[in-house]
Amino acid sequence: MRFQGFFAETLRRWGKDRRGAAAIEFAFVAPVLLVLYMMTMEVSQAIDTNKKVSRIASLTADLVTQEQDIIKSEIDAIMTLSEAVVAPYNRSKPTVEIDAISIDATSKATIAWSRKYVNGVASDHIAKGTIVTGIPAKLILPSTFLIRSHGKLTYTPLVSWMATSTPGSWTTSTTSIEMDEVYFLRPRIASTVTCADC
Repeated sequence: MRFQGFFAETLRRWGKDRRGAAAIEFAFVAPVLLVLYMMTMEVSQAIDTNKKVSRIASLTADLVTQEQDIIKSEIDAIMTLSEAVVAPYNRSKPTVEIDAISIDATSKATIAWSRKYVNGVASDHIAKGTIVTGIPAKLILPSTFLIRSHGKLTYTPLVSWMATSTPGSWTTSTTSIEMDEVYFLRPRIASTVTCADC
């Protein structure tokens, strides 16, 4: 009998005792707040990285269109700037494709020269004379010239990257987002941008 009374009295005291309530509430709320914080940071970094991919396409197209004559090494140097643009993001390398498109009097668009930059290596891209599709109709004007720059990046979220880059990690798959942007610009100095050794 005494034990039951003692037990009931102890439960009543625990029920009235408010010491440590804040710690318990914090223990429930903290993980939720931490997840929300990480998600907010990840989304903001993804948006910022996507803007940088857009900047890669516009920057490379802009620099090429300021030339009248260009050579492979100059095009390649322009494309290497893409890595500096996305810095400090370093979970994957950007890809850049620059195509010079000649549109003849019949509005037929073909490749004049083309270069690409993938994983830090520049090379030829599309063969000269290849018919080009996917150009916005408003840009297809007879006897004109276009520079098309295509910037791409495989964005890997930080949590996924950390999980897969750690030895013995809990997962082997990565979640990634493909980001890309295409810019079309016309030459500024002359009617065309020629590449002698492309």
